[in-house]
Amino acid sequence: MRERFVIIPAGGTGSRMGSELPKQMLDLLGKPVLRRTAELFMALPFKVGIIISINPSIKGMWLEYCKNNNFVFPHILISGGITRFHSVKKAMKYLPDGALVAVHDGVRPLMKREDVVAAYAEAEDYPAVVPVLPVADSMRELCDGNAGAGGVCVASHIVDRSRYRLVQTPQIFHTEVLKKAYEAAYSPEFTDDASVVEKSGVPLHFRAGSRFNIKLTTPEDMDLARAVLSSGLLK
Repeated sequence: MRERFVIIPAGGTGSRMGSELPKQMLDLLGKPVLRRTAELFMALPFKVGIIISINPSIKGMWLEYCKNNNFVFPHILISGGITRFHSVKKAMKYLPDGALVAVHDGVRPLMKREDVVAAYAEAEDYPAVVPVLPVADSMRELCDGNAGAGGVCVASHIVDRSRYRLVQTPQIFHTEVLKKAYEAAYSPEFTDDASVVEKSGVPLHFRAGSRFNIKLTTPEDMDLARAVLSSGLLK
């Protein structure tokens, strides 16, 4: 079994939350969101090396929280970069070759441990494992390149939703594959780690994601997260 790591990018500011606190530090039933995400990997039945790439503006806040709440655990804390790509790239020097590394959004705390365990196990056989969900709603493509006066869309058309998937994290990679991929220069098309790895020529292996595994972005997401945690559905 390969040694296991996780990189937790936590560099966002959470402007869509409408809160003075960054979303990583918002209270979720008595604990900050980022703590709940870290605890997800701390509770696995095998050791996981944890690397948190945090927004520099809240690095002191996180350290103070950990100290004041006796939340002491082995992890590497680094300051995030100007984009997610740069934040993850800064973590590459802490990864040995021949291991597995998950990259998991700091604001996705709602997962069953068994799903994370299964994802790591699957990654032993595939160099790039990506959780995805089928699209449940109808989809339309707007404009189709046509716009009226003032740039207002005047046309749209239905698209075949069976051809599309919603992409989640944790995305898990062989460390040598991810490190090699991140030697590339930054491009705006790199919206996640899977896009970086795929651009390097490595095929992606898709596995089923979870409807519970939402990215906490809006106040409504926080309400939903509280309801899910209170329900006990993740146990």
